[in-house]
Amino acid sequence: MELHQRGQQVIPLRLFGLLIIAIWLTCGPAQAEKRVALVIGNSAYKSVPKLANPVSDASLIGGVLRRAGFDTIDVRQDLSASEMRKALREFGNKTRDADVAVVYYAGHGMEVDGANYLIPTDATLETDTDVYDEALPLDRVLVTIETAKQLRLVILDACRDNPFAKSMKRTVASRAIGRGLAKVEPTSPNTMIAFAAKAGSTASDGDARNSPFATALADHLPKPGLDLRKAFGFVRDDVLKTTGYKQEPYVYGSLGGDDVPLVAAKPAATGPQANPQDAIRRDYELALQLGTRDGWEAFLGQYPDGFYANLAKGQLNKIAAEETRATAEQKAKAAEQEKARLITERAQKAEQEKAAAAAKVAEEARIAAEKAKAIEQARADAAEQQRKAAEAAAAKALAEKQAAEKAKAELAAKQAAEKEAAAGATKQTADRQMLPDAETQKVAALAPAPTSTASAADLAKSVQSELRRVGCLTSAAEGEWTSAAQRSLTLFNKYAGTKFDVKLASVDALDALKTKPGRVCPLVCNFGFKADGDQCVKITCRAGYRVGDDNECEKVQEKKPVATREDSKKRDQDRKESESAAPKSQASGQIICNNAGCRPVAKGCRLGSVPGPGNGIVKITGEICN
Repeated sequence: MELHQRGQQVIPLRLFGLLIIAIWLTCGPAQAEKRVALVIGNSAYKSVPKLANPVSDASLIGGVLRRAGFDTIDVRQDLSASEMRKALREFGNKTRDADVAVVYYAGHGMEVDGANYLIPTDATLETDTDVYDEALPLDRVLVTIETAKQLRLVILDACRDNPFAKSMKRTVASRAIGRGLAKVEPTSPNTMIAFAAKAGSTASDGDARNSPFATALADHLPKPGLDLRKAFGFVRDDVLKTTGYKQEPYVYGSLGGDDVPLVAAKPAATGPQANPQDAIRRDYELALQLGTRDGWEAFLGQYPDGFYANLAKGQLNKIAAEETRATAEQKAKAAEQEKARLITERAQKAEQEKAAAAAKVAEEARIAAEKAKAIEQARADAAEQQRKAAEAAAAKALAEKQAAEKAKAELAAKQAAEKEAAAGATKQTADRQMLPDAETQKVAALAPAPTSTASAADLAKSVQSELRRVGCLTSAAEGEWTSAAQRSLTLFNKYAGTKFDVKLASVDALDALKTKPGRVCPLVCNFGFKADGDQCVKITCRAGYRVGDDNECEKVQEKKPVATREDSKKRDQDRKESESAAPKSQASGQIICNNAGCRPVAKGCRLGSVPGPGNGIVKITGEICN
């Protein structure tokens, strides 16, 4: 009886253990999908000239897939026909239990009678029938990845100008050998085939280390959450722009309605977010504590661009100035020692003068190095102050943004509580019930306005202040986002290479402005003024010069008097009047005397003989006047 009771107790315990295991297996995390990739780059062809880019393109795409989190990435280079078949056979074993399978091939390819072939490095292809023996058909690649469950992707950077086709002998005149690759239509579902160039056209290798197609793939495929169809659309746009619209990538096949990203989207972060600049700032402060050339060079190797990179370069300049000063000081000491040695050994006067001149030059170099060090120290201190101010402003902006979000959340919670309380109240009449609802909605719509308005005004004023600092805004900063502020943000986008929306002030625009240490927009002065540093000063010309149309001083040209029509007319009239006027009487200079005395002969008169009184013939002298 006791054994029987013990047996009854053991059985429920076993069942309980099995139940716990079953629940753990059911509720545990789902098994992650398996993703595999095969990457082949053929450059070193034996029968035709070597290709420059396929090996480096394969390395680039292999790194992209590795960073995308693929479980297996098999990168192969310069494969012969047997090696390519072996690689496909081994890769086919890995795709049997895989969810995603990707094959990337860079090298020569060709189309014969509508079928596409990948060409190994040991192919000679002397005749058109050799293609069937020495090359691998594209269908062989599709069969290899056919067992993948969710996605089968083949990327072919093999549309180059094929040198085999030029020397190949034709056994049948009607056999077609096309330019580039032929159009394909995958028969398996969820299969995509991407060509570097549209069917019937060729692709370019470009002048860089990687082809334009491989470069665009590396830029867009690993973006988290980006659907493959949209990613290849971005790749097409980039390649068209890079090649001057001569090469257009193309995608064949179809996928379902759901987004199919190569890299899953990152989960949305909740709660306050850390500033992305915090990690850079911590590394910068660590390098600042070290204060060595190696530390700053390591920092710049990790962060080559940006605000902190500029600060690090300034610190390196300061260290270089200190090294130059130390070297100059050592040379000066050596010169002084040489001078003392020559004096002690009673060297010749010429040698002593030469040593003295060298010592003087070394001393001047040391003084110049001291000044350069002081200048670099001042620049580094100013940059450090600017960095601290920028960090404080960024922290303030982040705090204001978090406060605004918190106020918005609290207001939403309050509105929800009021709505729930109103629903539980006793019903009133229909007309009286609609009126409070309308008033409640008005209050709910107007409640958050002060907070959002105050936050937007502060943000607009902060953005305008930064625009004024970088030289893009001349007016004072205001709490409203005016048309002048929009024009200044447009100028900043033009000269800084950004694309911010100018219709409103944003936190992103404020962060970008704070990363600029100095002027971004050029200084534009009115006519008669010129730029002097960050100010416009009036142009002053010396005597005899004035500001010309080109805003430069030019000599004033003297104007010769030109006779006008009125002047010549007046001169002719004066001449006519003088000619028509009667001649004026002139004094003769003669004197006449009588009993009353002597006087000059009147004007217009002369002395002459006149008849005397009576009938006598005696004549006397007198005045004869007309």
